[in-house]
Amino acid sequence: MTLESNIAQAREYMARFAAEGVMNHIDGENVPAKSGKTFQTVCPVDLSKLAEVAKGGEADIDAAVAAAKAAFPVWSKTPGAERRKILIKVAEAIEARAEEIAFTECMDTGQALRFMSKAAMRGAANFRFFADQAPAAEDGAVTRTPTQMNTTSRRPIGPVGVITPWNTPFMLSTWKIAPALASGCTVVHKPAEFSPMTAKLLVEIAESAGLPRGVLNVVNGFGEDAGKRLTEHPDIKAIAFVGESRTGSMIMAQGAKTLKRVHFELGGKNPVIVFDDADLERAVDAATFMIYSLNGERCTSSSRLLVQDSIYDDVTARVAEVARRIKVGHPLDPDTVVGPLIHPEHEAKVLSYFEKAREEGATIAAGGDKIGEAGCYVAPTLFTGATNDMAVAQEEIFGPVLTAIPFKDEEDALAIANDVQYGLAAYLWTNDLNRAMRMTDSLEAGMMWVNSENIRHLPTPFGGVKASGIGRDGGDWSFDFYMETVNVSFPRASHKIPKLGG
Repeated sequence: MTLESNIAQAREYMARFAAEGVMNHIDGENVPAKSGKTFQTVCPVDLSKLAEVAKGGEADIDAAVAAAKAAFPVWSKTPGAERRKILIKVAEAIEARAEEIAFTECMDTGQALRFMSKAAMRGAANFRFFADQAPAAEDGAVTRTPTQMNTTSRRPIGPVGVITPWNTPFMLSTWKIAPALASGCTVVHKPAEFSPMTAKLLVEIAESAGLPRGVLNVVNGFGEDAGKRLTEHPDIKAIAFVGESRTGSMIMAQGAKTLKRVHFELGGKNPVIVFDDADLERAVDAATFMIYSLNGERCTSSSRLLVQDSIYDDVTARVAEVARRIKVGHPLDPDTVVGPLIHPEHEAKVLSYFEKAREEGATIAAGGDKIGEAGCYVAPTLFTGATNDMAVAQEEIFGPVLTAIPFKDEEDALAIANDVQYGLAAYLWTNDLNRAMRMTDSLEAGMMWVNSENIRHLPTPFGGVKASGIGRDGGDWSFDFYMETVNVSFPRASHKIPKLGG
């Protein structure tokens, strides 16, 4: 593949969106917003218009929730083995359209093809994994006393709302939607307004594979109207949200009146901690991969590089050299590592931190500027000479921007690592097993990797602590969220019942 051939193929895929627009999908039908309003989604490569998108509001959410509520009785009672068959077909249909999904994601988000080419396959893997759990999702346990037998089981909670982000929208939407469907829930999905296109593909693919109409519905729109109505709707029993911590707090408040269950995967300012006994080549490779891949627009990125002071200059010099060599370019170029950021609004936010870093006394050792006039391209950046109280060390930048901070010893490293509001992930590099045990016992993070970058294993729990989230995805933890646990007690023998009033 070449850039030219990829662009030509992308034009073919994009032509459909340009002609048809991106409509809402409710009860098996593509429909415009009831208000008739639309908004544009633009390509971050050159800010050209990709499509008109239905601007859903309260009425559209109400219609989608009504469809999900109507579909719930049948879907929730569909045997798990039957749901599994359907969801496996969804996975196969995703794989059959993997290129279309990848090219669409590249043009809508700016993510490089070398990473987005795997997005569809990871989405299909999510559907396969949770499909295989569906037949046993309701199973529980039996416990007995001399007089009673207690049976515990799970049942789907009801129609749920799923609100997904713009950074890797297809994969992350499957990460939420697949277990919801496997559990027997019906779904109203509100994708991020910056990246609505692959949500349209997912619902069409799912229904073409046999998912009944109304089980998965999509309403495009903005948080202040469509999102707010979804989180407040009395017939939505739970909200799964991926996005900013501030937005998660708002959603919790909006859902409080109806006592909604919430699951939040929120922000991160994740440390990668490198001790002087580490394999430095591997540590540098892992740290740079986790911040400069996916444009740095990922919640688990290694956005703080904590390096023992004795090797700080060596490690940061190596990281700066990697950052300078990274190819920034068109997302459909097979050689591109960093593409354009998602949107001019986000680009402006990322660029604002370069001046903040200078004002606070950090050194820009690599990058630190916008590339070119067209599109939303930002150079892979490294801040050195930083301290943990700086904005670039405390705030989630969500771009290809790394802040390097020196530390003296274990105690110092631990204090710096934990001194942020977030607690999603942490990465530790040391060849001292005892030190690794001590550090991981005390790090405030929901997920930790020792001598490794982020390698996901679907049966393991995914989620954070502090301002990084509530709840866990993955394995059986996902079913705990989308299902209610109930207990039924049966008598094994007669027992004396207290008499009152006699």
